[in-house]
Amino acid sequence: MDGQIALRPEPPDPGLPRRIPGMIDPRTLTRRQKAAIVVRLLLAEGATLPLSELPEPLQAELTTQMTQMRFVDRATLRDVVEEFASELDSIGLSFPGGLEGALGILEGAISPEIAARLRKQSGAIWTDDPWETIAEFPPEKIMPLLQRESPEIGAVILSKLKVAKAADLLSKLPGALARRLTLAVSETADIAPSTVRRIGVALAAELKAEPPRAFPAAAVERLGAILNVSTSVTREEVLEGLDAEDAELGSQVRKAIFTFENIPDRVAARDVPVVVKGVDQDILILAIAGATEKTQATVDYLLANMSQRLADTMRDEAGELGKIAPAEVERAETAVVSAIREAVDAGEIKLIAEDEE
Repeated sequence: MDGQIALRPEPPDPGLPRRIPGMIDPRTLTRRQKAAIVVRLLLAEGATLPLSELPEPLQAELTTQMTQMRFVDRATLRDVVEEFASELDSIGLSFPGGLEGALGILEGAISPEIAARLRKQSGAIWTDDPWETIAEFPPEKIMPLLQRESPEIGAVILSKLKVAKAADLLSKLPGALARRLTLAVSETADIAPSTVRRIGVALAAELKAEPPRAFPAAAVERLGAILNVSTSVTREEVLEGLDAEDAELGSQVRKAIFTFENIPDRVAARDVPVVVKGVDQDILILAIAGATEKTQATVDYLLANMSQRLADTMRDEAGELGKIAPAEVERAETAVVSAIREAVDAGEIKLIAEDEE
């Protein structure tokens, strides 16, 4: 055409890999890009990564890096994964992130006083989400914070808890305080995330920094455990004295006590075989043979929920014992109660709460 020659583009060399626009050049791959590739792959495979535990600057850098990347070829992906796996394989020891992880490892090796002091000072070194820690505390621990702190702080606490737990706490507060907190919640929308975190750090450190206790169990529980294995005469005398001196304490201790007579109400029928297995058979036969008007219901309950063959054998052997001294019967009953307590502590069975249907 008019002396012009049309030039056709040269076909691509089949021996060279075709480059897609936006494809990362493996020769210039940085460690940040490699980290972004590994994170992207793990998330694509459905893994749950605790990225929120990373320092905030690293979270921001990772996010920024991922916004700047488009495509990675299969060969580069394979190389990055192999390098990552090799580095993981070379790790010989790892340390937990955050103060609570370190204290968990050191539990029993450092004094409780030092652990409490570190938690109190942890505002500068806390790396976990403090609100997750706060949410694990029972309502009775969080309630004093709502009553003591300003309405603004209380509103932040309620806003960070699960709805059901926040509603339960709000319902237990005096009406005037509940109204102030409700109004303050409506004003929390503009609070900066960093401020919410600082509040959480301070409150979580306060809750965690409880003074070490010489006795891990509450006083009522300790009294109940002591009276459980005391003789019935001593137990009744102590309870009568408590009722006269402090009726409320006496009532709480009675609820904490678990005796032979309480077995039908507190031990599920399905758990009786576990109890029977944990008691020496001769001891159980003594308790059966010494049944009185007060304990006959317990004996019948135990026999009804063990194997029929074993129950018949125990009835026959108990009938051959004749009259047994009351003190010997009480020791046998106490041994059965102790075996139940041991099974509860070992997690083999669970006692039915007194107020449970």
